[in-house]
Amino acid sequence: MRILFTGPASAGHLFPMIPTAQALRAAGHEVLFAGSPPLHQLRQAGFPIVEIGDGRTIQEAFEQQNKGEEVRYVAPDLTSDQILDRAAHGFALLSRSTVDGLLEVADSWGADLLVYDSFQASAPLVAAKLKIPSVIQNFGVTSGQDMVGRLAANFTEAYETFGVDGPAEPTALNIVPASLGGDPGGLRMRYLPYNGGGFVPVGLLRRGTRPRVAVTLGTVLTEMDGVNAIVRLIEAAASVDAEFLLAVGDADITPLGTLPDNVRALPWVPLAELLTASDALVHHGGSGTLLTALQAGLPQLLLPQGADHFINADALTATGAALRSASDEVDTALLTRLISDPALREGADRLRAENAALPTPAETVPALEALTSA
Repeated sequence: MRILFTGPASAGHLFPMIPTAQALRAAGHEVLFAGSPPLHQLRQAGFPIVEIGDGRTIQEAFEQQNKGEEVRYVAPDLTSDQILDRAAHGFALLSRSTVDGLLEVADSWGADLLVYDSFQASAPLVAAKLKIPSVIQNFGVTSGQDMVGRLAANFTEAYETFGVDGPAEPTALNIVPASLGGDPGGLRMRYLPYNGGGFVPVGLLRRGTRPRVAVTLGTVLTEMDGVNAIVRLIEAAASVDAEFLLAVGDADITPLGTLPDNVRALPWVPLAELLTASDALVHHGGSGTLLTALQAGLPQLLLPQGADHFINADALTATGAALRSASDEVDTALLTRLISDPALREGADRLRAENAALPTPAETVPALEALTSA
């Protein structure tokens, strides 16, 4: 069987698909990715890639949408619905140039199944045009089916051009426990983290002598807003009896001032490995970060900024496994509770058990194979 994967060039959208692709390849199927630049994050996953699109990046598409005005990622003044609508408009604009390429790849290669991220507006059009089965690989809590609909509403010209009535009816592949959301009625698969390769300092392979709290802002927020979201947190951390590991890659940490003695800046480290020796995680609320901590069974403190962060924070705090706060309201008491509240630990353990009870990617392969013979 030949399985074609596609999604926008963002770690948060592509990385959740890698374990699925690895499982299908290990089962003997051919796997090909179709993607837009930049492709370096996808290339290191070890799969063959065909480039599609006109070379524009996500940032450039959103700049075009904003007519040259500054692109805002941090959006506390917008509702989640407004944020999703804005994202749908921008990603539809980005996807328009990928239709021809994705259609040619799927047709020429003879794809038997199309697996796509919900933000790739061209994929459900191509699946409908070629009449091949398709799967939305959801990347977190939010509904992929809903986003496909939002994108299609911004993609009517493309559907008319290619003579397609509307998006193909896909099967949703959820990677969250039912208690967190996703698309009802779809497949559910255990979340296994893929964070890319990288070096892990030997000292992080064992736990410290006191509680260890990892702090990260994902792969997009630091590019758009630097480390502004954790300025107050670093100040408050100085009075907490814990070690804080600052994992923000090569972001400029000058705004944080002189780091307290119990705060250590790290080079880029694969998040899943960092969390195996951590006791809690503070982050922005991104889906991949949230799920990696869920898989590790860690209590979390979310500081939502934009994108799907607020939806994620609502869903996760409702399970009892996490706290949330505005960035400028983080204090010593909140950080102390994060590492000492047994109820948070119990909630995190429950979520880890729910995730572990789901089928692995390898165990999900037969369900994906069955889609091509339905």
